[in-house]
Amino acid sequence: MPSTENQSSSASSSFSSFGRSLFGIRQEQVHSVEASHESDSCNLELGSFQKRVTDRFHDLSVVSDDELLSIDWMQKLLNAFICCHEEFRAIMLNNKEQVSKPPLDRMTSEFIERSVKALDICNASRDGIENIRMWQKHLEIASCALGSNKRPLAEGQFKRARKALMDLALAMLDEKESGSVFSQRHRSFGRHNSSKDHHSAGHSRSHSWSVSRSWSAAKQLQSIANNLVPPRANEIAANSRLSVSVYTMNCILLFVLWILVAAIPCQDRGLNLHFSVPRQFTWSTPVTLLHERIMEESKKRERRNSSGLLKEIYQIEITTRHLTDLVDSAQFPLTEKHKMEVEQDLKELKLVLEAFKDGLDPLECLVREVFQKIVICRTEGLDSLCASNYTGQ
Repeated sequence: MPSTENQSSSASSSFSSFGRSLFGIRQEQVHSVEASHESDSCNLELGSFQKRVTDRFHDLSVVSDDELLSIDWMQKLLNAFICCHEEFRAIMLNNKEQVSKPPLDRMTSEFIERSVKALDICNASRDGIENIRMWQKHLEIASCALGSNKRPLAEGQFKRARKALMDLALAMLDEKESGSVFSQRHRSFGRHNSSKDHHSAGHSRSHSWSVSRSWSAAKQLQSIANNLVPPRANEIAANSRLSVSVYTMNCILLFVLWILVAAIPCQDRGLNLHFSVPRQFTWSTPVTLLHERIMEESKKRERRNSSGLLKEIYQIEITTRHLTDLVDSAQFPLTEKHKMEVEQDLKELKLVLEAFKDGLDPLECLVREVFQKIVICRTEGLDSLCASNYTGQ
C-alpha cells in the first residue's frame, strides 16, 4: 500500500500535468479564436470591398443616355476608380504576409505589370485632353466671329468662321488618321513641363515615361487583358479570398482604361476588346451593362473612326458640320431663317465650350491622380515582394 507521501506526490504530479494540459488547450483555443476572428475580419473587409465596387459601378451604369460618357460622367468614373484603388491598396497593405506567399505573389506581380502599362494610357489620355483644348480654341474663334451682337452678320465674319471651322476639321482629321501630334512630346505626369521633356521622334518608348508615334492604345489594352482569368477555387482557399480582390482590381483597372480610350482622343484607338466577367462577381452586372451601353452608343452614332465617344466631342461633330454647311451656303444679305439657324448652332457651341471650360481641367487632374495612385501602389507592392524575397533568402 503506497505511503501518504507517495500518494500526495502522485496527486500533485497528476494535477500539475493536468494543469499544463488544460493551460495548453486553453492557449490553443485562444489562438484558434484569434485566428478565426482575424479570418472573419479579413473576410468582412474583402466582402465590403466587393460591395462598394458593385455600388459605385451600379450608380455609373444607371445614368441617362444624355449623361453617359459626358465630361461630368467621366469625372465620376475616375473618382470611383480612385476610391476602389485606395481601398484595394489598404487591403494589400493590411495583408502583406499573404501577398508575399504563393499564389498571391504571382497575382500581385501580374497586377503590377498591368499597372505599368496603364501609365501609358494615362499619358495618352492627357495628350487627348490637350488635343480637345486645341479644338476648343478653334471653336472659340468661330463662336466669336459669328456671335457678335454689335453689328449684323457680314461676309468677313463668315470668312473668319469658315477658316476656324476648317482648321478644326483638319485638326480632328489629323487626330484620327495620324495619331496625336502631342504624342511626340513624350511628357509624363511624373515630370515637369519644360523644354527638356521634348525628345526626338526616334526616342524608344518606355512605360510610364513616354508615348511614341508607334504606340497603340488598342494594343496596349489587349496586352493588359492578356491572361486575365478568375482565380481558381484552390487559389481562393489558399489566401482567404484575397485573390478575388486582386482579380477584381485587375478587371476594374482594365475596364476604366478601356472607357478612357473609348471616350478621349487616343493614338490608335480601338473598342474591339473582348471583356467578359464571370457572373459570380456581384460587380459583373453593372460593369457588363456599362460595356454593352458604350458599345451600343458607338454603333448607334456610327463613329467607329471618330476621335472619341465623349458626349461633347459628338456635339462638336454634329454642330460644326451643320454650321459649316450654313457658312458655305450663306448668301448676303442673310435671310431670317439662315440667321436663326446660325444662332441656334452658336448656342449649341457655347454649351460645349462651357462644358470644356468647366470640365477639362478637373478631368485632367483626375487622370493625373489616377497615374500617381497607380505609381504609389506599384511601388508599395514591389517593396513588399522584394522584402519577402530578401527574408526568404
